[in-house]
Amino acid sequence: MPSGPATGASSPFDPRHSVILAREADSPIPQEALTFDGLERLFYLARSSAGFPQWLPELTHDRRRLAAEDDQEQIPAAVLLALTGNDGPSVVLTQRASHLPTHAGQVSLPGGRAEASDFSEEATALREAQEEIGLKPDRVRLLGRLPDYVTVTGFRVTPVIGRVEADHPAFVPDRSEVAEIFSVPLAFLMNPANHQWRVVPDAERLMGRRVEFYAMPYCSPAHQGREFFIWGATAAMLRNLYRFLHAASTQSASRL
Repeated sequence: MPSGPATGASSPFDPRHSVILAREADSPIPQEALTFDGLERLFYLARSSAGFPQWLPELTHDRRRLAAEDDQEQIPAAVLLALTGNDGPSVVLTQRASHLPTHAGQVSLPGGRAEASDFSEEATALREAQEEIGLKPDRVRLLGRLPDYVTVTGFRVTPVIGRVEADHPAFVPDRSEVAEIFSVPLAFLMNPANHQWRVVPDAERLMGRRVEFYAMPYCSPAHQGREFFIWGATAAMLRNLYRFLHAASTQSASRL
């Protein structure tokens, strides 16, 4: 819905015109941690073992937020990182409709603002995913959640992770909000070699502020190589998932 949080924030600049900054190489995640069984195990350990894993999210808010905005009331919301696939986990993403007043055409995770009837962040994420992509809530096995992320538009977003049952029917977009549904292999999104740290050129800075963000451009074989530009809050929350899985897989190995 238009009032929900787009997980790449609206902006007067084209993020594709940003400059990629050089960074030190990050460590990869073991491949066994990126399977459904591996994910189930790591999230089970996180739910059942106090203090596991020891980690901190890399990003907790949009870098375009002003310090004064941190004191403003934040709107609760949630998104669903829906993991689907037969050969290996993929993350379901959407491209927002071009006619929306905010975040038009941007890549987003299914989700939106909480409603009074939602009894938890998980309920919000599941309800919104059903509305946006036709994902049936009873066909999702919830694995866990990540720390909240505050968007430039003032939403405090809780990322919820869930595994979609293999025999779930095809997703159906709500055309009033979603132009397209696509999926990206989790192995691509969790490969730090695909995580670009970008900066907006000086000429396009917002109110004199330096604007930096993560981006994970993905060329989809299912769409004849068309690029989906994943950036902003969506990329930031995926980056936090990388940090969680890296810490969890490393620390779980030390238990063996």
